[in-house]
Amino acid sequence: YLTTKKGIAVVDSQFPEQSKHLIDELKKLSEKPIQLLINTHHHGDHSGGNISFKGIAQHVVAHENSLKNQQIAAQKQKNEDKQLYPDVTFSDTWKQKVGKESIKAHYFGAGHTNGDSFIHFEHANIVHTGDLVFNRRYPFVDKSAGANIKSWISVLDKALSTFDNETLFVFGHAFDPEKITGTKEDIKVFQDYLSKLLVFVESEMKAGKSKEEILKITAIPNVTEMKGDGIARSIQSAYEELGGV
Repeated sequence: YLTTKKGIAVVDSQFPEQSKHLIDELKKLSEKPIQLLINTHHHGDHSGGNISFKGIAQHVVAHENSLKNQQIAAQKQKNEDKQLYPDVTFSDTWKQKVGKESIKAHYFGAGHTNGDSFIHFEHANIVHTGDLVFNRRYPFVDKSAGANIKSWISVLDKALSTFDNETLFVFGHAFDPEKITGTKEDIKVFQDYLSKLLVFVESEMKAGKSKEEILKITAIPNVTEMKGDGIARSIQSAYEELGGV
């Protein structure tokens, strides 16, 4: 979040319980209005708490696909009454000032979903990556919401060329909670994982391995820094993307 003499901006809302705590703490910090709630993407751990901002946040901002995905997910889960949808959407970029800070959202294409954005606080030079970066942790690849690993690699290339070497990045998830922030070097580690994932799964498929054999794999050659659960999800997503059924 950002507090200024003019107002407050918040990136992502987590789940409803956590969002209420966040709002309470923000009220202790400032009596200024919450001008903006910005969603990096639609998943419940990033937008589920939007509803707590109803009547409090002046505007909710997200990529147009994030809005569509949030609506589809709510319809499936039959919890449309528990949503606060973005009222400001964009296709490529969006920008607004809050106090003396300039906040710019960048959409570079499909990645973790087809609606993820980087949120850049330009003067502070801090970028919220949302789930476009999982720092040293196996990612969730949401194929049902348009995720694409090959495109994700290109999205990270665009981020590396758009932001400078002094930029501080705030990651959506990290294996070590103490490493939720980092640099371009951390992004490169994650991008390298995605690249090696696709190459390896494709080589296994070309070698004639069955889907069952490939999904039993517990490590990808030359990938040493990724940890936690979830490698099977990555492998399945890569398998499907490469044409496996």
